[in-house]
Amino acid sequence: MYTIRRLIVLVILVTASTFAGPPFKTDDPQPVDFQHWEFYLASVQQFTKQESGATAPHIEINYGAAPGVQLHVVAPLAYVNTAAGTHYGYSDTELGLKYRFINETETLPQIGIFPLVEIPTGSADKQLGNGKIQAYVPLWIQKSWGKLTTYGGGGIWVNPGPGRQNWGFAGWEVQYDYSDLLTLGGEITSQTSPSQDAHSSAGVTVGGFLNFTSQHHILFSVGHSLTGEPTFSGYIGYQLTV
Repeated sequence: MYTIRRLIVLVILVTASTFAGPPFKTDDPQPVDFQHWEFYLASVQQFTKQESGATAPHIEINYGAAPGVQLHVVAPLAYVNTAAGTHYGYSDTELGLKYRFINETETLPQIGIFPLVEIPTGSADKQLGNGKIQAYVPLWIQKSWGKLTTYGGGGIWVNPGPGRQNWGFAGWEVQYDYSDLLTLGGEITSQTSPSQDAHSSAGVTVGGFLNFTSQHHILFSVGHSLTGEPTFSGYIGYQLTV
């Protein structure tokens, strides 16, 4: 029998928790430069033995609305395949605002917040959405030394609804610019249970960026769970910066 616990976890995998700091799940405090844009056309995938889910594709848009302030929206089409059925359609819409309140110096990291709201535009009956408004309130920290950059942090997801509970997510990432073309990195993440009868989990992801020009980029990553149910994840996307 396909339990409510598994449904809650899968919906989170293909909506809220999939969108963070592409191509990683951990985000950073660095906003898009003032009056500049980022556009993504991408897909995030999650696979377990019993179900799979993906954005196929999703569009992400970020805009530097003011110095240190970024506006953010994600519009996803989602695919889910479970024992309860297979569905494809529009999922939950994500809105956010990133605000960096401490700039990086030679000795201090940059620090910012990036609250997100998931609008329940996807069908909960078809497992394409949560059915309730969700919100995430995280704190992110980043420091760079030459070609090496590291960032991380975490926060709490407000996750209302029957059988659900608020849950925490935290992660830390390290990446290195091997050349103007190639950046590679890895992260470790941990999250508490999003439902009353599920379990906490942790995972690792490796990935990177192919920077063909200052405007055109390919982003990619693969990941696997370290604890909890064996889960494979992936990200592939195109980024345009203007």
